[in-house]
Amino acid sequence: MTHPVPLVEIVRSGLREGMHHGDVVVLDPDGSTRLALGDVDSPMYPRSALKPAQSAGMLRAGLELPAEDLALATASHSGEEGHVAAVRALLERFELSTADLRCPPDWPMNEAARDARDAKLRVTMNCSGKHAGMLAACARNGWSTSDYLAISHPLQRTIASTVAEMAGEPIANTAVDGCGAPLFAVSLTGLARVFQNLVGAHRPVAEAMRAHPWLVSGTGREDARLMPAVDGLVSKIGAEGVFAFALPDGRAAAIKISDGADRARLPVAVGVLRHLGASGDLDDLAELPVYGGGEPVGSVRLLPGALES
Repeated sequence: MTHPVPLVEIVRSGLREGMHHGDVVVLDPDGSTRLALGDVDSPMYPRSALKPAQSAGMLRAGLELPAEDLALATASHSGEEGHVAAVRALLERFELSTADLRCPPDWPMNEAARDARDAKLRVTMNCSGKHAGMLAACARNGWSTSDYLAISHPLQRTIASTVAEMAGEPIANTAVDGCGAPLFAVSLTGLARVFQNLVGAHRPVAEAMRAHPWLVSGTGREDARLMPAVDGLVSKIGAEGVFAFALPDGRAAAIKISDGADRARLPVAVGVLRHLGASGDLDDLAELPVYGGGEPVGSVRLLPGALES
């Protein structure tokens, strides 16, 4: 059995305090495996890193959206005012409302936006853009909207077949994601293939995400910082330490941090991009600060030699 490998170290005042293990796969444009660390073939849940493929399924179902709305449909947004207004506007264009959303009420992920609210709302839940896109696809086709999250719904069947096609493998398991939508398990290699397809056959989704990275995430978030830093990059985070991205030439990577620590995924992503020779201003993204007494005293960073196979 292949085990996760050490990837990230936590250093406090010059002493290593801990490590995060995980799995990494990097594919060349022809689909061959350039780098494989840990278990890259067993089923895993990509979580929100699969949203671009779900959006591709919505397009396959006949949905037509401007780039801003397509980016929003892929989003794990922060619930800032611009995100909320965009979700409401998308729903209204299809004669829908926030009452039609079936994602659970939640606080905004952005601290300032959270402080401005006095209650959890469905529209401020980070997946509300995806749900709005799903509802719009149903309205476009005259499908029922009350049960749009059911795996038997024609929209979800279309999305599932699109995910399997983009991953180049059958869906290994179907679960319920945190937002209530169906969640499809594929391998880490399959997730990397999904992102290769985003810069290939499903280019409109990637183009929308690149054009509107703030809508995909939010102020200070990983995707909003990483995509503008590397020309042509398309990336998407997922819960439980998942990160996937592709460069415009078809090189793609997928990362899974074993203990689900989100703080470890960005240093690994930057390390992989540097390993691939990607150009861009990545210095400020390579390490995350560790604080002591409110002041930086160390960092979360890629373990030296971690990406040497």
